Amino acid sequence: MSMDERLPGVDEAEPSPSSSGASARLAWYIAAAVVAALAFALVLPHLAALVGLSDEALGGLLATIELGGTLFLRLLKMIVVPLVMFSVASGVLGVGDVRRLGRPGAYILLYFPTTTVLAAVVGLALVNLIQPGSGAISAAASQAVGNASTPEAAEAVLPGAGGAPQGPMTLGDAIRQLALTICTDNLFRAMAEGNLLPLIVFSILFAGVLSTMGRRAEPVSRVITGTSDALLKLVMLLMYVAPVGIFCLVAAQFGQAAVAGKSGETFGGLMAYVLVIAVGLAFHCLVTLPLILFLLTRRHPYRFLLQMSEALLTAFSTASSSATLPVTMECAERRARVSRRSVEFVLPLGSTVNMDGTALYQSVAAVFIAQASGISLGPLEQLTIVGTATLASIGTAGVPQSGLIALLIVLSAVGLSGEGLALVLSVDWLVDRLRTTVNVFGDAVGAAVVEKGFQTD
Repeated sequence: MSMDERLPGVDEAEPSPSSSGASARLAWYIAAAVVAALAFALVLPHLAALVGLSDEALGGLLATIELGGTLFLRLLKMIVVPLVMFSVASGVLGVGDVRRLGRPGAYILLYFPTTTVLAAVVGLALVNLIQPGSGAISAAASQAVGNASTPEAAEAVLPGAGGAPQGPMTLGDAIRQLALTICTDNLFRAMAEGNLLPLIVFSILFAGVLSTMGRRAEPVSRVITGTSDALLKLVMLLMYVAPVGIFCLVAAQFGQAAVAGKSGETFGGLMAYVLVIAVGLAFHCLVTLPLILFLLTRRHPYRFLLQMSEALLTAFSTASSSATLPVTMECAERRARVSRRSVEFVLPLGSTVNMDGTALYQSVAAVFIAQASGISLGPLEQLTIVGTATLASIGTAGVPQSGLIALLIVLSAVGLSGEGLALVLSVDWLVDRLRTTVNVFGDAVGAAVVEKGFQTD
C-alpha cells in the first residue's frame, strides 16, 4: 500500500517552519501569562489591604476575572463533540482500507493501544499511590468541580452509575458497566449529554466502513477530513486567546487561595502533580518503551533513544508532535536505520493517533482533580479513565495544548466538571512539553517494531 493511498493530503498537512515558530511563541506567551497570574495573586491581598478594599469587593473582582477564564473553557467545551468525532474519523480514514493493512497493520493495531493503555495504567498507579491532590487545593478552588460530581451527573455519563448501590464493585461489574456505556442506544442523546465514549467508538466504526468503500465514499471522506482540518484551525485560533483565558483562570484560583492564606498548599499540590506526571513519563520512556523495543526487535533501546535525541529535543521545544514529524522521520530513517516503508507508514499516523504521554497525563490529571475535590473514584471510574484516555488519544491532534481537549473528554467520562481544568492549567505549558516528548518517542519505537511486519509481509 503506497503512502499516497494511505494518507491522502499528508504533505499539505505538514506544518511549516513558521507554524513551529508560532507554536513556540504561543508557549512562551502562556508561560508569561501563568507567571503574571501568580504574581498578581500573590500581591493581591497586599494591594487590597493597601487601598482598603472590602472582602465583598475583592470577591467581586476575583469573580469578574474568573469570568474570562470560564468563557475560555466554554469555548473549548463547545467544540469538543464535533472535534472528537471528525478528528477520530479522519485519523482512521488516514490508515486507508482497513482490510488491506496486512501484517504491518496488525502490528500497529496491537502496538498503539497496548502502549497507550500501559502508559495510562502507570499514571493511575502513581497518582493513586502518591495522591498529590489530597488536601492540596483549597475548598474554594475546587468547589465548582465537586458540584458536577453528583449522582445525576454520574448517571448522565455512566448510565446506571448514579443509582448504583453503594459498596464494592467487582471487576466484572465495572467491565459490564463500561460496555453498556460505550454501546449507547441513542447517539444524539450521547452528543447532547457530552457522553463521548460511544461517539468515539461510532466514529471509529463508521470511518472503518468508509475506508472499505473505495471511490463511493470519497465525497463523505473529503467532508470528514475537511471538517476535521477546519475544527483544528478553530482550536488553534482559540489557542491564540489561551494566554488571556489561562491568566484569568490561574489568577482567580490562586487569588482565592492567597486571600484565604492557602497559596502555599495550592502551589505544593501542583508541584506534586507535576512530579507524579514527570516520574510516570520517565518510567514509560526509560523502562516500558525500551523493554518493548528490546523484546520485539533486539535493538539496544538506549542507543535508539540517543539516535532519536534530536527529534525528542524538537518535540520538547515545540510541544507539537506534528511540527516535529519531519525531524522524527529524518532521525528514524537516517540515524536509527528504520526502513523507509515503516517510517512513512507509522510516523505520520502515530503523530495523530498514538499519544502515550497524553494518556498518562490525562489519567493523572483526572484523578488529581478528583482528589483535590474530595471525590473518590471507584474501580468503574478508574477503568473508564483508562478506556477513555486510550480512545481519546486517537482524536488528539498533534498540536500544542490539544491535550486540554482530550482531558475534557476524560473528565466528562467520570462525571467531573470541565471547570476542573482550572486546577491544572497553570502548569500545563510545562507538562505539555514533557508528554509530547514521550509521544514522539513512542511513535519512533512503533516504527522500529512495525518494521518487522514489513520484513515478513
